Amino acid sequence: MINPGFTEILPHLLLALLAILLVVAAVIDVRTFTISNRLNLAVALLAPLYWLAVGLPLWPEAATQLGVALGVFVLLAGAFYIGMMGGGDVKLAAALALWFSPALTLQFLVLMSLAGGVLTLVVMVAHRMRRKPGKPEIPYGVAIAFGGLAILAQRFLNQFA
Repeated sequence: MINPGFTEILPHLLLALLAILLVVAAVIDVRTFTISNRLNLAVALLAPLYWLAVGLPLWPEAATQLGVALGVFVLLAGAFYIGMMGGGDVKLAAALALWFSPALTLQFLVLMSLAGGVLTLVVMVAHRMRRKPGKPEIPYGVAIAFGGLAILAQRFLNQFA
């Protein structure tokens, strides 16, 4: 039998693990401009465990989150197709959408986009100041991590409001 105290803390442990994975993704993306499929898979596969831990009904809530995550994947695959995002970025954002309700996913996408815009400007200015040739690479995993961490922080900060 599972300890009742563990079942109360499990959702928080999973959210903390998600936060750690997002920080790791951002750091690796800054260093290598890649986000591994293993990391994306871990984020995606931990989401159903989180659903179980918080008692999210499979129908329609979990199914809706799955559908929204698929929509995020399709939308961002378009950005990948035109060269605006890397494949790992697309997969990470879609995997992260599995963790959030549709409303929070929309907030995540807005925060991610704003952070991505700022990140792009900073990288472009730094690239020009160094007089490097070619197009700069943008570690968009940083923007994705920022958006995800901002949503996770809201969960903890809003309980005191």
